[in-house]
Amino acid sequence: MPALTFLHGEASRSAGEVDGAFIFIAAICIFFFLLTQGFLIYFALRYRRKKGEPDVETPYITDNHTLETVWVIVPSLLLLAIFAYGYVVFIDLKSPLAHATEIAVTAQQWQWSFTYPDGRTVVGELRLPVGRPVKLTMTSRDVIHGFFIPAYRQKQDVLPGRYTYLWLEPDRVGSYDIFCSQYCGTGHSLMRATLVVMPAAAYAQWVEQQEAKARQAKAGTEPLAEKGEELMEQSGCLGCHTVDGTPKVGPTLKGLYGKSVPLSTGQSVTADDDYIRESIVDPNAKIVKGFPPIMPTFRGKLSADDIRAIIAYLKTLH
Repeated sequence: MPALTFLHGEASRSAGEVDGAFIFIAAICIFFFLLTQGFLIYFALRYRRKKGEPDVETPYITDNHTLETVWVIVPSLLLLAIFAYGYVVFIDLKSPLAHATEIAVTAQQWQWSFTYPDGRTVVGELRLPVGRPVKLTMTSRDVIHGFFIPAYRQKQDVLPGRYTYLWLEPDRVGSYDIFCSQYCGTGHSLMRATLVVMPAAAYAQWVEQQEAKARQAKAGTEPLAEKGEELMEQSGCLGCHTVDGTPKVGPTLKGLYGKSVPLSTGQSVTADDDYIRESIVDPNAKIVKGFPPIMPTFRGKLSADDIRAIIAYLKTLH
């Protein structure tokens, strides 16, 4: 629909369907708003009391069966049409898509993680091939979140202790924002991810690269610092921290290792191996001055070897 494409481009078939229902309802509302307000203005001007005219008694009108029948039947038919249109779109959005690839989505304050059928888990980025249907099976580890892709006009609450589902059919190559639509805590505005829709050949190449990296990591031949960089990307660390010296919601990691870090208590601490490990597994133990205590713990999510690799990577950020 061109009208809403101006506001936010359509990126899937579902977006066109939702926009169509929205425009249908909006058109009816605008038409009757202009109609009623037009009559209101017309009658106010046509029958206004003019200066110097004698008072005229308002005629006593009891009923008009024809008019009353029209204004009951017409709105009722319009409401039925709105319901029918919306119901058809809703059923289509909720209907399973044949041959859909199932991807698990896990929400946690304040990040999205995606687990592919081959077991790979990626934080903050969902990659899909264009033209292939996908079923997202979603759950939350803590509170209620909302999985929302504005370009697809699709949103689904994600609940702890149960699964909810969303069906996607990407039609266009590109990158699209994923937001959390339910206020889920202090870092709610940071809970973002990116949907990357790729051509089929490029997606297959990306899968091969990921599998090669996994084999290299399993064989233990990957350099420790490179492994640490990948772990930080996969764990969503770069959603709050930068490596270029620019502060985000969390302090930058550039030049952190070996640096004296001021704390909210007025004390300071040297960013050595112990401090970095403690910041990962118990982030509220020492709060950096000027930054909110919103970092989630990675205890149990990152192994001792993983933390060692991250520290090795931070040592390279001079």
